[in-house]
Amino acid sequence: MLESDSDFISRVLQSSSEQESNWICVDYDFLESSGNKKRPLDEEVEEHEQDDQVKRKKSPQHPHTPDIKDVQHALENSDNHGNDVDYNDPSTFMNPLDRELTISCLLHLSRSYYGTVACINSSFRSLIRSGELYQLRRQMEIAEHWVYFSCSVLEWEAYDPYRACWITVPKMPPTESFMCSDKESLAVGTDLLVFGRELNSYIVLRYSILTNSWSPGVVMNSPRCLFGSASLGEKAIVAGGTNAQGDILSSAELYNSETQTWETLPSMNKARKMCSGVFMDRKFYVIGGMDSNKEMLTCGEEYDLERGSWRVIPNMSAGLNGASGAPPLVAVVNNDLYAAHYADKEVRKYNKDNNAWVTLGKLPERSVSVNGWGLAFRACGEWLIVIGGPRGSHGGIIELNSWIPNEGPPEWNMIASKHSGSFVYNCAGSELFPSRRI
Repeated sequence: MLESDSDFISRVLQSSSEQESNWICVDYDFLESSGNKKRPLDEEVEEHEQDDQVKRKKSPQHPHTPDIKDVQHALENSDNHGNDVDYNDPSTFMNPLDRELTISCLLHLSRSYYGTVACINSSFRSLIRSGELYQLRRQMEIAEHWVYFSCSVLEWEAYDPYRACWITVPKMPPTESFMCSDKESLAVGTDLLVFGRELNSYIVLRYSILTNSWSPGVVMNSPRCLFGSASLGEKAIVAGGTNAQGDILSSAELYNSETQTWETLPSMNKARKMCSGVFMDRKFYVIGGMDSNKEMLTCGEEYDLERGSWRVIPNMSAGLNGASGAPPLVAVVNNDLYAAHYADKEVRKYNKDNNAWVTLGKLPERSVSVNGWGLAFRACGEWLIVIGGPRGSHGGIIELNSWIPNEGPPEWNMIASKHSGSFVYNCAGSELFPSRRI
């Protein structure tokens, strides 16, 4: 006799809470073909690896998501009710909780567990895929933060620092453009977009958290590479870059992940490539870049979404990078802008009033880059995270170091590490969802 849905979800969620550094990876297609008769669960476990020489600080539990025991307690209380439901019925939710109460429980569950929830039956799987939970979470101002990064061709990792949890991302489908050319990445809403270039055109692949799968994405109105970008909730902006003919662009576009559409925005004052983008104080900023193959731009530009206009900010990125280096490594935490100066291995903070950068302290010792390439510097909720590691002749190790900015110098804590390539090719931060919408 099959166990009840409440017993099943309690068991799998308890298992997840006991191994908070693991992720149960669900093969959705396999589950669909199984007919839910035996409730198969395809587990792919990845263990946290610890460096004995470095003291690790355990990530705090996310303040907006309750302890897993709270959810389990609600499920256990349902045992006092009748047990006359057909649990193989795809339309059946947890007995005896009705649909509204079921959704209420799931809204406060970390999305790290959604793959597990999708194992229960097709009804739960459809609920996860529909995106309804994410829309409701945004309305309730429940925010979660992940970071995606790639250290090898076609492979991506995801990490939830608030639950110290690695999340398995399926391997990208092999395409020649992604095997042999540079890629750009952007996490927005429930999507991870990866942009690649073919001979005379561009291609986009889209990973969806809702389906745990890759599919073709929508190409921009003016396809490009080497652009600056940032996201806020379900929307993102890209600006600048180069087209297939090598022209440097001043155009910008806004992407809506819910409708999967691109909207052309007013153009910047200056064309630029190899630039970076951030959201700060409800405005979008483009920082640094080049207006030719040799000429650096030290100015930034601010886009006011309400007015639909750009404003040039002189010397906003002065000294952050060189002509042969990576685009500025910048991140925003609590509406403060920070930068990683890769040449001096320093962390700097932008003073908005004086339009100047102030040195705060050093980057993590073991984070290595080649003129900024191979190192990731990202905001993840209230944390700044540096992703990188030492290089060796016998493979490498990737390390995630975090710091919560305060009035003092940076004090980095290694929150995760694993054997991997130590050169970060691409990195994107995922925020679901901000407290207010664009």
